[in-house]
Amino acid sequence: MKMHKTLPFLFQSVTIGLALAFLLLLWRPELLTLNQTVVEVKESPEAVQRISPGNAIHSYADAVDAAAPAVVNIHTLKVVVQRSNPLFDDPFFRRFFGEGFLDQPRKRLETNLGSGVVISPQGYLLTNNHVIEGAEEIQVALRDGRNAAAEVVGADPESDIAVLKIDLPDLPSMTLSNSEKLRIGDVVLAIGNPFGVGQTVTMGIISATGRSKLGISTFENFIQTDAAINPGNSGGALINTNGELLGINTAIFSRSGGSQGIGFAIPMSLAKGIMEQIIEQGHVSRGWLGIEVQSMTQELAESFNMKTNEGALVAGIVREGPADLAGIQPGDILIKIDGKKVSDLRETLNAITQTNPGNKLGINLIRNGKEIELKATVAERPVQP
Repeated sequence: MKMHKTLPFLFQSVTIGLALAFLLLLWRPELLTLNQTVVEVKESPEAVQRISPGNAIHSYADAVDAAAPAVVNIHTLKVVVQRSNPLFDDPFFRRFFGEGFLDQPRKRLETNLGSGVVISPQGYLLTNNHVIEGAEEIQVALRDGRNAAAEVVGADPESDIAVLKIDLPDLPSMTLSNSEKLRIGDVVLAIGNPFGVGQTVTMGIISATGRSKLGISTFENFIQTDAAINPGNSGGALINTNGELLGINTAIFSRSGGSQGIGFAIPMSLAKGIMEQIIEQGHVSRGWLGIEVQSMTQELAESFNMKTNEGALVAGIVREGPADLAGIQPGDILIKIDGKKVSDLRETLNAITQTNPGNKLGINLIRNGKEIELKATVAERPVQP
């Protein structure tokens, strides 16, 4: 008899408990991600400060004061193994004198200078992968005189982005700007440590956006600026006149080794997503179809009886890869991905890599003069050697 009274009571208690748990998660969904590392950053809704003709700015000191404390100097140390004379690598020399005569490899310490940007009070820093690649020791120097050893949270060589972390209290951090709202002609400032002389600020304008095919990294979407960028500026900040971070200074085009007014920065629209993936999951996950594509030229378009040279030609397929399983074949011409027109190779690559692995991607292509629509399940891009 007691059991009959207890069961309804237990059922009622469980029901009430589940209802309360549902309401708690509805009001406080962040409780689901208590164990996930989340980086705290400040973001600005505006990209740049607009200046009316009658209200010209005569000084950018306020912007520098806001941003410069969060720009750091990065000193790296690596051990390089080398032979004293390349003659010892010659096969004839080795055979004539014998292996015992050969010079022993020598080790030397190699130092490097670069820059970085504190993007969170939690101690996370953004810099270039090439600044810290292969380093055995990384030291970070702040503008206020403090120094700290940095650990590498993760790096993405394909975009040349690296995330570091330092453990210091009361860290200054920079507000992130929306780099997608940039316009050619906007005034920008570059802050970094050129040639190791100390923190330096230079001024210029946005010369171009969306620069690619430069051979700097696999995934390129650079901001081009004529603000002076020199060796040592790599990893530093490109800011707007509000002191907000637009991009990470990365490379220069130069025949002399010095600045010639053509510098490139990774925009925050690209760097922020990579940074968040590195911090939250330890690596960057990109979509992959297993296809090799090339841009359509006028000659190729004419040979395929195409009216325009828009699209991308499938030059190769990875067997048993997502594209192969979806029915895509070499010689197909991709004209739409996920409903968007394919106009060049960079857009094709970006459309695929920005799709989360596991999602289906709609692909429109031309084969033998006929348009075909297929669905491909995107896989995760393999780690590149």
